[in-house]
Amino acid sequence: MKNTESEFLYLVGDIVDGWRIKRSWWWPQEHNDVIQKILRKARKGTKVFFIPGNHDEFARNYVSNDFGKVKFRRDMIHKTLDGKKFLVIHGDECDGVMIYARWIAIIGDYAYTLALSMNTWLNRARLMMGLSYWSLSAYLKNRAKNAVKFINNYEDAIITLAQKRGADGVICGHIHHANIKEIDGFIYCNDGDWVESCTALVEHFDGKMEILRWTEIQGLPPLEYIDIKKNV
Repeated sequence: MKNTESEFLYLVGDIVDGWRIKRSWWWPQEHNDVIQKILRKARKGTKVFFIPGNHDEFARNYVSNDFGKVKFRRDMIHKTLDGKKFLVIHGDECDGVMIYARWIAIIGDYAYTLALSMNTWLNRARLMMGLSYWSLSAYLKNRAKNAVKFINNYEDAIITLAQKRGADGVICGHIHHANIKEIDGFIYCNDGDWVESCTALVEHFDGKMEILRWTEIQGLPPLEYIDIKKNV
């Protein structure tokens, strides 16, 4: 947030973990810092859109409203500079577990929170040993056959949804698995997440999509990435 500027900023859901707040209030100063940086970007002219996800679904009651120059929307159509139309959506609408077995999703959220906690301590130890960042839960997801099958089914479902909306591509999140791939001319883009995989999706001024991986660029001098001007 400190080191990138953009014309548009899409917050593709799960920005506030409402599920965790329901269990027990948890809002450290760092959360206020993030909100303030987002609002500051909006004040300085960045067009900021917040598309609530399943974790901050309480905000879906306020879609079509603007707060502090941040526009709350259920989904969006974004037109890239090379003329393509992308459906921008969180993506839980295409998650069969969320639709038909929400209780499983809630149990999974507890497991994911535990994995994040373990991941934090693991990477503190790796840092002390001079090793680079490594994602525990991403490793587990990529090794588990059922998780891989779920990701593939999710991608197929959200691509079908976007095609029905007349889009040339889709920009989504939800499953925390950053990826860009083209299937029969259709472009699937998942921005991953900020918390664990530390990724964001950007559009260059020629319309090309790219995943920024913060763990790969954080060692660069600030001026080498502070001027990365992106459209999204």
